[in-house]
Amino acid sequence: MVEEGVGLNNLPEGCIANVLSFITPREVCRLSLVSSTFRSAAESDAVWDKFLPSDCSTIVSHFSSLSIHSKKDLYLYLSQKPLLIDDGKKSFQLDKVYGKKCYMLSARSLFIVWGDTPRYWKWISLPEARFSEVAELVSVCWLEIRAWMNTGMLSPTTLYGAYLVFKPSRAGTYGFEYQSVEVCVGIGESDTCKRTVFLDPERERRLRYQIVPRRVFNRARFMVEAQAAPVMENNNSNSNNQ
Repeated sequence: MVEEGVGLNNLPEGCIANVLSFITPREVCRLSLVSSTFRSAAESDAVWDKFLPSDCSTIVSHFSSLSIHSKKDLYLYLSQKPLLIDDGKKSFQLDKVYGKKCYMLSARSLFIVWGDTPRYWKWISLPEARFSEVAELVSVCWLEIRAWMNTGMLSPTTLYGAYLVFKPSRAGTYGFEYQSVEVCVGIGESDTCKRTVFLDPERERRLRYQIVPRRVFNRARFMVEAQAAPVMENNNSNSNNQ
């Protein structure tokens, strides 16, 4: 006597929801197209609650204007629209694929040498900026920017990347074509990672076509922010400058 197997669609919805909670949000959305049973399980709060950080409700509680009706809606909202926290000095959002916590620090929360000296730095507003103020570099002979973050705010067991997010002016970033800078990332007082980089986004193109600037040390204008975001393998869509 041959006993027939049980099809996936015949499994209890709660069982399917429990299995879905162990995969990624993107895979859950794909499997919701399998059948109405899978779709119903993929919409359940039990699934999406597993993808949300444990302290997510505490963060969201400060935003009474949010109209969220389900855990899935909350996840999608936080992965698409950053929330300003810490009196507008930081932004918080979730990585859309894996649900890891991402933060961006405003220029006001950074330590910038001579940042309050109008001769070297200006504080301006940009309509496309996430924060109310950004720092514009006018001219400086010593560029030093430092940022700190409590690692307890980050997602556990996650490899993070630290990025300096800036926008070059139309005139370019003169002075950075051949002048490298040292970047350091560490925990506590120790610098666990040091690297030499170039802040000029057009440097490779200039070297390829032998474009020589008029002056090496000239005025450089760019707007500064800092970001902490998870580093995912095989991710070729990152457009920020590291």
